[in-house]
Amino acid sequence: MDKLRGALDFCIRHQTILGYSIVSLLTAASEQIFSSVVFKCPCSSGNMLYGSVFLIVPAFILFLLGYMVNTKMWRLLTGSCPPEKRCSCSPWGTCTRYCLVLVPVTARTLVAPLTWIAVALLRANFYECAASGNSLIKNLMCKDKGEECHKLLVRIPCDEKVSEKISSEFLSLQAQSQLIGWLLITSIMTVALISTCVSRCYSPVSYLQLKFWKIYSKKEQELFEIKAKEHATRLAEMNTKCFFEATDPAPFQTPTNEDWRKISFLYTFNSQEQYYSMIHKYVNTNRGNSVRFGQGDQNPPVLGFVDEASTDEAGF
Repeated sequence: MDKLRGALDFCIRHQTILGYSIVSLLTAASEQIFSSVVFKCPCSSGNMLYGSVFLIVPAFILFLLGYMVNTKMWRLLTGSCPPEKRCSCSPWGTCTRYCLVLVPVTARTLVAPLTWIAVALLRANFYECAASGNSLIKNLMCKDKGEECHKLLVRIPCDEKVSEKISSEFLSLQAQSQLIGWLLITSIMTVALISTCVSRCYSPVSYLQLKFWKIYSKKEQELFEIKAKEHATRLAEMNTKCFFEATDPAPFQTPTNEDWRKISFLYTFNSQEQYYSMIHKYVNTNRGNSVRFGQGDQNPPVLGFVDEASTDEAGF
C-alpha cells in the first residue's frame, strides 16, 4: 500500500513531465504502426511527394489537434469578441495582446508533431522515400554517374542493394535521415532547457513559493469543481421541481454573467498586490469592483500554470 501511495505521489508531482512522455510514446507508437502497415513507397517519380506527405502531413495534423485540445487557448478565445462588441473587436489588437500566451501554448502543442518527425527521421523510411525523388539529392549522389543512376536512385527504398551501389562515396539516405533526426532531438532538448532556465530566472517568486502556488491552484480547482457541481445540482433540482409542480422558484443566489466573466480572465501577476488566482483576486477586490481588479503586470511564462490548472481540470 505504501509503495502504491508513493507511486501515486510521484505521478502527481511529475504529472507535466509524465504527460509529455505519454504523448511522445503514443506518437512514436503511432508512427511505428503507420510506417509498418500503411506506408508503401511507390519507388517511382512520385517518391518525393509521397514521402514528404507521410513525414509532414501527420505532424501538421497533430499540431492542429494539439491546438484543438488545448483548453487554455479556448479560455483565451471564448467571449473575446462577443456580438455586442463586434465592431470594437480588433483581430490585430487581440493577437498582439495574447501573443505571450500563445507562445507557450504553441510550445506545448509542438511536442507531438516534433516527436513524429524525430521518430520518423530515425526510422528513415519516410525520408529515404522522399529524398530518393528529390532533384538536389539526385544531383549530389549521381554526379558524373549518368542518367542510369537517377533511375536507380528512386529504387533505393525498395532495394537495399541499389543503395550500396550508389551511396558508396556519399552518406546513404538512411544515414542522412538518422543524422538529421538526432540533430533535431538535440536542438529540441537544448531549446527546451534554455527556455526553462530563462523562465525560471525571470520568476517573480521564489522556488518554495512557486511550489506552494501550484499546490494552491490545484486545491482551489478541486474545491471549485465540487462546489460548482453542488450548486448546479441544487439549481437543476429546484427548476425541475418548479416545472413539474407548476410553482414559482424561491430566490437562489448564483453568480452573474459579469462575475463569471471576471473570474474567466487570464491571470496577470501584480508585484504590488499578489493573488494566487483570478478567484482569489475577485474575492479580495470587492467582487471585482475595485480598480485593483484590473491592475496587473505582464504574466510571466513560469506562472502559466495558474490558468492551465483550472482549464486542465475543467476538461473543456
